[in-house]
Amino acid sequence: MNLRNQVLIWIGFFTVLILSLWIFRGILLPFVVGAALAYLLNPLVNQLQRWHFSRIWATVVVLLSILAIIISLFFMLVPVIGQQIIELIQRAPTLFRDLQNLATQYSPEISAWLGPERAAEVERAINEIARNLLGFIARLPAELVSIGMSGVSVVAFIVVAPVVAFYLLLDWEGMIRGIDNLMPRDHKAEIKGILGDIDSSMAGVIRGQGSVLLLDAAFYATALSLIGLNFGLAVGIIGGLLSFIPFVGAFVGLGLAVGIALVQFWPNLWMVALVFGVFMFWQFIEGNVLYPKLVGSSININPVWMMFALLALGALFGFTGLLLAVPMAAIASVLVRYGVRKYKESTLYLGTNGHAADEEIAP
Repeated sequence: MNLRNQVLIWIGFFTVLILSLWIFRGILLPFVVGAALAYLLNPLVNQLQRWHFSRIWATVVVLLSILAIIISLFFMLVPVIGQQIIELIQRAPTLFRDLQNLATQYSPEISAWLGPERAAEVERAINEIARNLLGFIARLPAELVSIGMSGVSVVAFIVVAPVVAFYLLLDWEGMIRGIDNLMPRDHKAEIKGILGDIDSSMAGVIRGQGSVLLLDAAFYATALSLIGLNFGLAVGIIGGLLSFIPFVGAFVGLGLAVGIALVQFWPNLWMVALVFGVFMFWQFIEGNVLYPKLVGSSININPVWMMFALLALGALFGFTGLLLAVPMAAIASVLVRYGVRKYKESTLYLGTNGHAADEEIAP
């Protein structure tokens, strides 16, 4: 089979895959969550097997332990966090009004510092941002309800996702053998190399970045609550959980926290600076310690490409698309790098003489 036919077959395969995902997008969510759980927990199951557990008992022990931890955290934290988020949504208009009053109070000083025209532009920009944020917050409860009720009930999460995870974990080795047996013999080594790169990238995305996300949420929530910031727990959780979108989590969390701190602590600028310092300190720790240790170089995805994947798949598949966006971006990144590498090895790039003529020219 020539290269052209191989490319057409792979394009057809991915087209059918995307169409299938789009057709069944209404029922995908518990299956996506179950598959992600299975992928996350498979190393633990393998470890128990090395300790002479049978595959079924290792799967049962790991899955029940994780579910017990999740359910315990749910009942301990969700009521408190939910109450703070509801209060934050209810008080958001008042908070924005207080910030606007504060800005109006000091507008002469701001105008003298920036100049009248620049100060007017800044004021218009702040008002526009405030209107957009208020509109988003006003729509948020309805959006959350639609996410929870659109095609998948709560029962699907409680029952279907763990069942999917259980059966995938139980037959994980069989699935790997089945995929291995389906690989074309002439290209088996090359395909396994690509799948290995995808697995490394996915591990960085799901396990590494997932760990960073949880640590972000835990630190921000704890630090802001200890400072005494109103709604500190909710703001920390929101900022931490949004950190899977490049820069968005930190900016949203920082904006909310500093805005609340200005209203709550003014004119004590030291407390506002302390809130700002919490985010700056953790961004330094995240960039220089957490990402190198937990994620490493396995994720080589441009932030712009990541944001495009989130917006595109979110528009196509809704909340399920947001869950799929980062892993799909990681897979696409591996395939694009592989395509570029093959292109540079081809005669189209090297020329008929087997080398790039430009490289022979000395600067």
